Amino acid sequence: MDYFLEPIRRYADFTDRTRRRDFWMYVLIYNVISLIISAIEISNDSKWLGGLYGLVLLLPSLAVTARRLHDTGRSGWWQLMWFIPVVGWIVLLVFLCQDSEPGDNEYGRNPKADFAGIE
Repeated sequence: MDYFLEPIRRYADFTDRTRRRDFWMYVLIYNVISLIISAIEISNDSKWLGGLYGLVLLLPSLAVTARRLHDTGRSGWWQLMWFIPVVGWIVLLVFLCQDSEPGDNEYGRNPKADFAGIE
């Protein structure tokens, strides 16, 4: 659950880098909770809970995605590719799936270095 809570704690931190595993675990947990909320909304015939959930987690989601893009050596502004249907989505998905840029980059220290003993 720390994979989900850590980006929420760092909700306004658009600097530094986030590992691929940490990003995708956040996305997985976000979507599982979203499915649970959708099931609750269907059973209660309400529509506001999912919107509130998405709104509350909008800033943490943008921040963790920016940090993931930083880890691949790209600016967080690449997130604007979401507004380009299909092609933009594919390009951004490829960027988010790429491995970390080795060593330090302009956005900070490689987060894998803390676990692998890499300097």
